[in-house]
Amino acid sequence: MNLSDLKNNLGRFFEDYVVGDIISHATPRTLTEADASLYKAIYPTRFALQSSKEFAINCGLKDRPLDDLIVFHTIFGKTVPDISINAVANLGYAEGKFSNTVYSGETLSVESKIIGLKQNSNGKTGIVYVKTIGQNSSGKIILEYKRWVMVKKRTIGLDNTPSHLPVMKTSLDGGELNIPEQLDFSSYDTAAAGSKKSFVDYKVGDLIDHIDGNTICEADHLFATRLWQNNSKVHFDINSREDRKRLVYGGHVISLVRALSFNGLENAQMILGINGGTHANPVFAEDTIYCWTEVLDKVDLNVRNIAALRLRSVGTKEKSSVMKIKDDKGRYFPNIVLDFDYWVLIPKEL
Repeated sequence: MNLSDLKNNLGRFFEDYVVGDIISHATPRTLTEADASLYKAIYPTRFALQSSKEFAINCGLKDRPLDDLIVFHTIFGKTVPDISINAVANLGYAEGKFSNTVYSGETLSVESKIIGLKQNSNGKTGIVYVKTIGQNSSGKIILEYKRWVMVKKRTIGLDNTPSHLPVMKTSLDGGELNIPEQLDFSSYDTAAAGSKKSFVDYKVGDLIDHIDGNTICEADHLFATRLWQNNSKVHFDINSREDRKRLVYGGHVISLVRALSFNGLENAQMILGINGGTHANPVFAEDTIYCWTEVLDKVDLNVRNIAALRLRSVGTKEKSSVMKIKDDKGRYFPNIVLDFDYWVLIPKEL
């Protein structure tokens, strides 16, 4: 039998997408305590709410929730075989909204809708815009977000694919954030959390250098990406890129930056919204990631001593004392690898 006779699934290419198509992604995933433990083994995260059952119960929850980014990666990973297995790169995110807390034992399923297409002028790739929704087995929406990804074309050359660019918000406002129903920071344990800094201690425009760095090992990012069942070729197959390097999954960098941000944002206990995210430059094994954060906005949610900060966390390949991300022409500096805009919940006063 010739290899060409085998019924191989090569995945979707740019030409295979139609605006309005809905894709139900295969293989629902049940998350467990093992996922939580493996996440902490890969990333240096120390936020108390996801680390301590006692702390979580003291904050009104029934148990420690799974890290918000475990949920994000799991839902993202479900979409890869249908959306980005033939991707060149994932380009960005918008309108990400965490709607319900996830605990160990819950099963998530995922569906996506194609909301935009744009053919690139090189005739080799195009941009696919997608809205993804993850639900639990009870049908409750857990997370929804939009992203855009550069996907290879099956046939090189320009065709008559019309451009359709979706309208996307630059940011969620504070009123759109879904506070977990039972969450209560009224009896917050600052000793267990590791800091007394609260909402009132941060002001718009503050810049926070998180100091610590983390060098990415080849084994770490490959293990993590497999954990999320993300099978995009550029992360595993050295023949997928001309430089024969395995591209580090952008979500791996997001989790590293979030974990490193603990030093200075110890009480930013939950992510509730993702306003935007750009993987500005590629990351490879042996790169060392540092980060800093700017406070973009503050909202007093007026409930159970809970408030929200809008943060912009920036991941860099080099340690720099200058907290700038773009040059005079608006281009990202080569050392900037992540520009991540998101909302977190934090105690209002301590």
